[in-house]
Amino acid sequence: MENTKLKKQMSSRHITMLALGGAIGAGLFKGSGEAISIAGPSVLLAFAIGGIVLFIVMTGLGKLVLDGENQHGLSGLIRPYLGDHSADFIDWVYWSLWMINIIAEAVAAASFLQLWFPNIPAWIFVLILAVLTTLINLYSVRLFAETEYWLAFAKISVIIALILFGLYLVGQQMFGHGVFPTLQQMTNHGGFAPHGMKGIINSLLVVIYSYGGSELIAITVSEADDPKKAIPKAVKGVMGRIVSFYIIPLFLLLIIFPWNTLANSNVSPFVMVFEKMNIPFAADIVNFVIVLALFSSINSGVYAASRTLFFRLKDKKGAAKTFAVLNKHQVPQRSVFFCTSVLYLGVILSYFVGDELFGYLAGSLSYTVLVIWLMIVSAAFVLSLKKGTLFDKSLNLFALIALSLIFIGILMTNILGVTLLTALLYLIIFFSYRKPKEPFPLSDKA
Repeated sequence: MENTKLKKQMSSRHITMLALGGAIGAGLFKGSGEAISIAGPSVLLAFAIGGIVLFIVMTGLGKLVLDGENQHGLSGLIRPYLGDHSADFIDWVYWSLWMINIIAEAVAAASFLQLWFPNIPAWIFVLILAVLTTLINLYSVRLFAETEYWLAFAKISVIIALILFGLYLVGQQMFGHGVFPTLQQMTNHGGFAPHGMKGIINSLLVVIYSYGGSELIAITVSEADDPKKAIPKAVKGVMGRIVSFYIIPLFLLLIIFPWNTLANSNVSPFVMVFEKMNIPFAADIVNFVIVLALFSSINSGVYAASRTLFFRLKDKKGAAKTFAVLNKHQVPQRSVFFCTSVLYLGVILSYFVGDELFGYLAGSLSYTVLVIWLMIVSAAFVLSLKKGTLFDKSLNLFALIALSLIFIGILMTNILGVTLLTALLYLIIFFSYRKPKEPFPLSDKA
């Protein structure tokens, strides 16, 4: 009998840190300046709104994990509530999200590495990242989990340093100028919302992109030691992470610097704080952390994509089933190779297209995150109708409405070409579904 059963090698420690790291990416270290330029100080509201919606999504995800048995990835969580077609759709959409994302982030990482090595072509860095990611994901899930653990630890350490430095600098300003004059920094240049409601809505595209990846912990359900304990535990801290990693740092940045200074700077807001504290090699430190954040996202993307492919094809017949055969480390080797091969495609694309490739690829990611969140909340809403309280029903209904409004807002502001290409991708996935002749198996028996 072929070996097609994953091994449970992820501890609660790994999943908790994976959830922590999932909410922290280059969107915070680099994209926060872009979000501030779009919305001004009112970007705090955008991150708060997005954080509340994410909290509801993740809470629903936790309830789906607790309610089911022997689930496999996102499709296994939503199938009992939304059916086989929706389960098939969410898996392939999620897989396509990570395929696009790992190329986009590999190209972005290469651009940051070129700041140190300007004479080395970007495609060489993409190739190095592709090889390294392949090796980590092939060896064992525990190596992947340990790698992500320490990458998340590094990212969190830098954020904590920023918060401590920020508190010190704000304290200095308050001591020298008073509390109210210091806080007025956020309203001195066009008010709290200089670009009005439109700015807040437009910045939500960056916010959703930044928060995307938190739902990754659902993919670990088949490889966690005790998923019904570990995943809900990781979910509970979502709102705390949003406040700690996004709201507090942005609030401090907007007090320390005028928002238009942050918006017009060519460097990360983190670099500006570190330089103000006279930290040597501030730009290099933050650049290194951004590269780590991007590598973490690529590494997680290969893991999520390979497991999604594994779950989709493990019960198929013929050539498709070969993607589900595990190696001696209990890793779906061919699924990993297939998913990392997309990175090698990124090597070719980055060679011909260059830095512009990131912009071409990143535009559709916010749509896909929103679609996945909508489907998770929809499944949680159906569950709440059957077993939940009035509060659960109201919470999920609020999230459905909020996500729909955010989707419309992004639809109105995104590039038309990106929207059309994303819609075409969704249509292909939706209409390629073939109803299984036999009921989809719910157990994990090999």
